[in-house]
Amino acid sequence: MGLSASALALLAQHGLHAEAIALANGTQLQLLSDVRVVSGKRLVAKATWQGQNVFAKLFAGTQASRYAQRDQQGILALQAAQIATPTILAFDQVQHSDVRVMLIEAIEDSQNAEVFYTQASPKARLHLLSQLVAIVAQQHQAGILQTDMYLKNFLVQSSGQNAIERIYSIDGDGIRKITALSQHQALQNLSTLLSKIDVIELEQHLPTWLALYTKTRGWSAPPDVQHVHQMIQKQRTEMASRYADRKVFRQCTDVQVAQNSQGFFACSTSFLHLPVPATAEALDAVMQQFTLLKDGNTCTVASTSVAGQTIVIKRYNIKNLGHRFSRMWRPSRAAVSWANAYRLQLLAVPTAKPIALLETRCAGLRGKAYFLSEYLDAPDLTEAFSGRLDGVSRAALVKAVVQLCYRLWRLQISHGDLKASNIKVLAGEPVLIDLDSMQQHRYAFFANRAHVKDLQRLMQNWKDDTSLYNAFVKSFKVVYADHTPLIQAKILSN
Repeated sequence: MGLSASALALLAQHGLHAEAIALANGTQLQLLSDVRVVSGKRLVAKATWQGQNVFAKLFAGTQASRYAQRDQQGILALQAAQIATPTILAFDQVQHSDVRVMLIEAIEDSQNAEVFYTQASPKARLHLLSQLVAIVAQQHQAGILQTDMYLKNFLVQSSGQNAIERIYSIDGDGIRKITALSQHQALQNLSTLLSKIDVIELEQHLPTWLALYTKTRGWSAPPDVQHVHQMIQKQRTEMASRYADRKVFRQCTDVQVAQNSQGFFACSTSFLHLPVPATAEALDAVMQQFTLLKDGNTCTVASTSVAGQTIVIKRYNIKNLGHRFSRMWRPSRAAVSWANAYRLQLLAVPTAKPIALLETRCAGLRGKAYFLSEYLDAPDLTEAFSGRLDGVSRAALVKAVVQLCYRLWRLQISHGDLKASNIKVLAGEPVLIDLDSMQQHRYAFFANRAHVKDLQRLMQNWKDDTSLYNAFVKSFKVVYADHTPLIQAKILSN
């Protein structure tokens, strides 16, 4: 697979070549492909060293020695607590350089827990999560806190059919020894991990996981489930906001950014292979050549082809000078769509993949803005229900839409315009589009109020189809354990 451009750039800064890096101990290291790059500071790569496969961590910059030692100390702390972690094979530095190197054993037949979780069967996911909760409890019992609590910081060694053999704690840099770990700190840390889990799966199994955690810690009684659930919801909202509202608007692993006084351009790294137009003039020219899906006063939408891939370009227009000034202090609707697309991806809610964002600027004022996303060759909800669906398929689609609504409610997300044309049906599953009115609410009161409006807007689509309307009512009644929003939306009566 080779090294990425950012990895090669980091090596070049220090005069290093991936094929042969000489260590101070006289051995040679060959880098094969990078796993993570922190610009100018750190490189994690698959490598070979003395005839064996390893993971190499290279630390560069003025703080290289400090970060390398902190990573080493974290791994040694895990080992001292008898918590499984890959062995350090060498801790050295590059010859004639300040670059520090730590070589770690490569665990065969393994993948990080985030990848395993997304690909595993429901049964295997539950088994994984139970084991992770037990490992976190072991860490806390040993006075260890993983400050970078993500699924990707656990390594799952498995055999065929998703059978887990062993789970390793990795990333020693995030490990801290805490002299007196309070219950609040411990539950906060556990909540951070569980905030990465599917919201419905979490609701179903949280009491079981808390009982397991309590048993491993030797506590006399488990913590209050509702209290921990609120902690998890707060963590999830803050995590999604840090990522979608801030991180994807700057240079990071997922996004490449370029900006100047004339504009701001961001492109998903997943679509860097496409020659995406990066100026307003180029985008306008492309839109004129292809099919307009919508040509309104404030918004123009076109589907177009770039290097053989169909994409959607949504241009948000500025009507007049007053409109321009009204947008001065607010993110453009294109930026809102960009953030929400990444938010939904992070929270595992189906949506069209974001490709690029362009905001034009003039004298500090925002002008036209463009949001580019993948084109979904799929019918919307109205078209799907108007098609040739048998009774079983129709019931399954109704349930899938209701489950999508329930997931959004539990995530405290409101769509803002939940009409049938804003829900595509891809392979029988509903996919949300048109995200410029979407919000993730910090407080449950506002989330519930907005969710009621979403439900009312959705049900308006079926007011002339009694059979379909009643099918939705029946499904809502089953999926929603708490009928309060359904009663407030007048879908159910008291």
